[in-house]
Amino acid sequence: MSRTTQPIGIFDSGIGGLTVAHAIVKHLPQENIVYFGDTVNLPYGDKSASAIQQYAVKITDFLLQQPCKLILIACHSASAAAFPHILQKVDGRVPVMDVIDPVIQLLKARYALKRIGLIGTRQTVHSLVYHQKIEALNLDIALAAHATYLLAPAIEEFGNHEMIDHLLKIYLSHPTLQNIDALILACTHYPIIKDKILQYYDNRIDLIDSAAIVAEAVKRRLLADGLLSQAAGGRKQFYVSDYTDTFARHAKLFFGDEIVLTRKTL
Repeated sequence: MSRTTQPIGIFDSGIGGLTVAHAIVKHLPQENIVYFGDTVNLPYGDKSASAIQQYAVKITDFLLQQPCKLILIACHSASAAAFPHILQKVDGRVPVMDVIDPVIQLLKARYALKRIGLIGTRQTVHSLVYHQKIEALNLDIALAAHATYLLAPAIEEFGNHEMIDHLLKIYLSHPTLQNIDALILACTHYPIIKDKILQYYDNRIDLIDSAAIVAEAVKRRLLADGLLSQAAGGRKQFYVSDYTDTFARHAKLFFGDEIVLTRKTL
């Protein structure tokens, strides 16, 4: 296997990262991917930073063994808590990307002088990672973040079910999220329900969906590093730390009946 045809490694705690993987397959159909869903430890959003770091480093080691040519942290909580630790583990052997920095670059390019809302897990919001990156770049953006604790587990369990409407009404009516120009979906589960979020806001705001943004950033990175595959690929491998019917059901919704889940204990 040549370096360019090695797979892209993608991981998340559960189904949320499938939105990112699906976007990458759409933007880069020739690329092979290896996806790891850490279903034993989901959701990451209510775990401590040190626990997430331990999970992420083990998964990274597994993806390096595949061997993957690029590793993507398809989870905002893991991106916030573990990115430096993964960089240290990889030690320059392959590029590592997260789902936060591409969004920050989009904010820089398009949303100066705007008030931007953000919804995410407890870990992502309380880490203040978005605030810190916006301040570091001196972006003239007012960021209003609100932790939507139960939303990711509810999506994991019920998908795009009508009960999600009730949770959204509670969370999105919070004073923090009023009078915003755009809303960052700072959890890779949330694109699954983006139609419901837009409906709540009567389509009056922009939704910043990290899945498509990250897929485009991955393509640019592979091209810049000379790693973009020119071969006919598209092979997809899916690993989970524990088999769940919920993960299997959502994987098939995104990728069809060809999905085979392999249980892998790390």
